[in-house]
Amino acid sequence: MTVDSGTRWLTAEEQHTWRSFLAGVQTLLSAVEGQLQRDSAIPHGYYEILVRLSEADGRSLRMSQLAEASTSSKSRLSHAVARLEERGWVERLDCETDRRGQFATLTDAGFAALAAAAPGHAEQVRRSLFDLVTPEQAAQLGTIMVAIAAARPPGTEAGAACLLECDAAAETGEI
Repeated sequence: MTVDSGTRWLTAEEQHTWRSFLAGVQTLLSAVEGQLQRDSAIPHGYYEILVRLSEADGRSLRMSQLAEASTSSKSRLSHAVARLEERGWVERLDCETDRRGQFATLTDAGFAALAAAAPGHAEQVRRSLFDLVTPEQAAQLGTIMVAIAAARPPGTEAGAACLLECDAAAETGEI
């Protein structure tokens, strides 16, 4: 490898931390995704959309607000919401004050699906993350993740990969 003198290469310790971070995140996300799929047949990206809607006033958000909250592009979110509509868990309603705007609203069936999935999901998150670290480490991790998320450039889609995986699985009939 040619060394560029302007490159800020990672130290051995930083490289170890980076690789450990990647392995840890992949392990955590795989465990959470696997549990949701196995126990509830809900991809994690779809679960997050249902959660965001369940927490909103009237269990409804403008599609643009939902896209921002779920860190997904509007087009990817639209596709995911279409899949949730097929299940009867979400419905889209036109905005009365803006012809171009739409709201995504969590249906009673969607809320019931979320309520059924939530206990297993919470337990898996606890087993895969919080049971493995001290309360102090959990607080540090929260602070670190807020700093990383705050540095995300405008217009980037941090959660898009998850929704893309959900879309791909839906297209192949896996969900």
